[in-house]
Amino acid sequence: MRLRIFLLAPLLLTGCVNDSATYRIDSNDHALTVRVVQDYFWSKEGTVKLTAARLPDCQRQINLGQVALSGLEIELFASGPNSYTLRSGEATWAVDTGACAELEAPEANAVTGQALGVFHLDADKKLVFEAAEAAS
Repeated sequence: MRLRIFLLAPLLLTGCVNDSATYRIDSNDHALTVRVVQDYFWSKEGTVKLTAARLPDCQRQINLGQVALSGLEIELFASGPNSYTLRSGEATWAVDTGACAELEAPEANAVTGQALGVFHLDADKKLVFEAAEAAS
């Protein structure tokens, strides 16, 4: 009986999202990476974390909290030199990659800056970054 449960355990995880996508700013050493983790296949939300990296000077992971997985879209904006804003619905976050620090984020309707693209789940539940046409 224990062997059957052990063999079935991977099936319980097959529907889970656990993926990341990266926006490269200058190179692999200067980037923003978004990771989405769905703990259980029945969960309708996932935990989102942002890693800001400007190596070798700094690297920091910032917990962005829970977001709905259905229709997940996290928009990315360049808000100034080394300053970026992310927005998902009414939630916003801001980060400075010069110091890898979280900044005070504007209200969702007050986000400004150049639209760089969107992090979203594709048809296979893989997180991808799709660059905005003007940014590519």
